[in-house]
Amino acid sequence: MIDFNALAQAGIRSLRAYDPGHDLVALRRQAAQPLLELGSNENPYGASRLAKQAIIAALDGAHVYPDPLGGDLKRALAATHGVAAANIVLGNGSHELLMQFAQVFAGAGDEVVAAQYGFAVYALAAQAAGATLRLAPALPNNHAMPHGHDLDALLAVITAHTKLVYLANPNNPTGTWYSQAAFAAFLAKVPPTVLVVVDEAYAEFVDAPDYASALLLLAKYPNLIVTRTFSKAYALAGLRVGFAIAHPDCIAVMERVRESFNVNALGLAAAEAALADNEHLAASVAGNRVQRDALAAALRQRGLTVAPSQTNFLLVALGEAASRIEAALVARGVILRPMGGYGLGECLRITVGTAQANARLLAALDEVMA
Repeated sequence: MIDFNALAQAGIRSLRAYDPGHDLVALRRQAAQPLLELGSNENPYGASRLAKQAIIAALDGAHVYPDPLGGDLKRALAATHGVAAANIVLGNGSHELLMQFAQVFAGAGDEVVAAQYGFAVYALAAQAAGATLRLAPALPNNHAMPHGHDLDALLAVITAHTKLVYLANPNNPTGTWYSQAAFAAFLAKVPPTVLVVVDEAYAEFVDAPDYASALLLLAKYPNLIVTRTFSKAYALAGLRVGFAIAHPDCIAVMERVRESFNVNALGLAAAEAALADNEHLAASVAGNRVQRDALAAALRQRGLTVAPSQTNFLLVALGEAASRIEAALVARGVILRPMGGYGLGECLRITVGTAQANARLLAALDEVMA
């Protein structure tokens, strides 16, 4: 027998694969009624009509490789965000890019810094690259941003060996955020050779007055990298399209490891069309805002602690009964995201659904908590 684990690189040997929470395909096959899937932060309003039309139009070319450069989408993104196409690299979702930044810029003997309760992929990226992960403690549970990023704590764990810092704004899985002023002060103190990767997967949902995208600071800080995705607000999770915006020299280095044709033809076409459909994006964001506030209020009325959120999900504290409640909800066809893997075992993450979906969730929750 071959011990393939022993043959793997050191960082891979103890690496655990990304945990999606549930085997949804198996659960769908077993379910007596359609599942209510509120565990993956998908957009319940669906993709733009223009994006769907673009997908159909692109099907006739499915036998041909997609544009290896993704030129049309890059140019559309550049126009939208006020940068040059040379500032952009495309990814098979932002997940791929988050992994590749560590692959390219960190390795054995290097350190990667991230926040406690940050997105699980940051730790995976560091370990897969063979780097040492240094976690900064999160803000306390009684803070205005419970379990959110503590920017001072992040600064404190940066050392001469640090190559990358991963942050998210807003953060997954907590839904919390930090202000534009706080981040600007943080970035001014980070050594210029340390790359700061800001994951803005949920940026389109934000309406907090103190928030601003890190993209506004790109011109001043060449060590700043911002990642975005079409999976959330643009409702293209099934097509896996993400991108990063950074200094063109950084992007040029990243292009060396980007897989050929890493974004498929349907994804390229749909993302470009979705980017142009401002009306659909605005409707999705507005719908999410109304339902997020309503759901948060309904959960608090039931005596539950709900973290502040600027995303399309809520982190809800359920105490020691969290795992029991989650299992009982699964039995009723309601799928939420357990948080034990994040060290938040007393919490569940709930995707904000439509009014109808949220009503079904609350009815099921009342049953299991009775």
